[in-house]
Amino acid sequence: MPVTTRIVRASDGELRLDRWFHRYFPLLTQGALQKMLRSGQIRVDGLRVEANTRIKPGQVVRVPPMPEGQAPLAEPKPVDPREASALERLVIYRDDSVIAIDKPQGLPVQGGPGIAKHLDGMLDALRFGYDERPRLVHRLDRDTTGVMVLARTPAAASRLASAFRGRHTEKTYWAIVVGRPHPLEGRISMPLAKQTGGQGERVVPSDGREATHAVTLFRTLDNAQKKTSWLELLPQTGRTHQLRVHCASALGCPILGDGKYGGAAAHPDGFGDRTLHLHARALRLPHPEGGMLELAAPLPPHMKDTFTFLGFDKPRTPPCKRVR
Repeated sequence: MPVTTRIVRASDGELRLDRWFHRYFPLLTQGALQKMLRSGQIRVDGLRVEANTRIKPGQVVRVPPMPEGQAPLAEPKPVDPREASALERLVIYRDDSVIAIDKPQGLPVQGGPGIAKHLDGMLDALRFGYDERPRLVHRLDRDTTGVMVLARTPAAASRLASAFRGRHTEKTYWAIVVGRPHPLEGRISMPLAKQTGGQGERVVPSDGREATHAVTLFRTLDNAQKKTSWLELLPQTGRTHQLRVHCASALGCPILGDGKYGGAAAHPDGFGDRTLHLHARALRLPHPEGGMLELAAPLPPHMKDTFTFLGFDKPRTPPCKRVR
């Protein structure tokens, strides 16, 4: 994300600057914000400012490059009625604070180079009568399907983002992998680092100083002649491409369709579908207003077809609910 400038809206007038940033960058930590302020990367009308500075409508805020996954809310744009209707059909849970959707394969969550259509740019379609559009509080890869949570208010965004940052969420993913893990269940602890090369940015195992701790629990739910397996993956940390790298590098079983990390091995003979087979099946996390949210998404069409082809049972999807 490059340096950008944003004009303070009338609805944001008299907000403290740090609260303005947390409203539009809910994943940004207070520590990271303070560092940007101290170094002068953040300015208002060209001047250095403090976190408690009160901003006014019409002022210009300089926004420096943000860490990955912390892009701002997209500027509102008209949403095609057909796309709006399709997006509404993805909703699997909704209340006064939260919306959960079943994100389809191939839909980017946020914009970037060469990405014109993305979820963040269409969120006006999910206002459901609210003055403000819902906010992203976490991410899924473009080709990963399944449960994704949106906040309907600034307060809900702050609490949900805090839950994700503090690891108070229980995430369950399903994946079809090539091969059979040995052992069939266990714990992967493999530090990861980003690497830039001729094929773009990748995440790789690393013991270097730049590496970040990454832990995944895994369990084999079924397998087909030891050639493919159905895994349950429980990430204990939230690193970029963590599950994909852990499956390919730690288990030696790349996720079916994941050519980026599995190469040719991720596209075995007999499988015509080269789509990534990784699904965010379930999410359990604190509700912003108390209690717990239990969310689940059904298998996407391409994984349903693969389950049928491999003879795996397709479990019933439990209802989404808030447990008080």
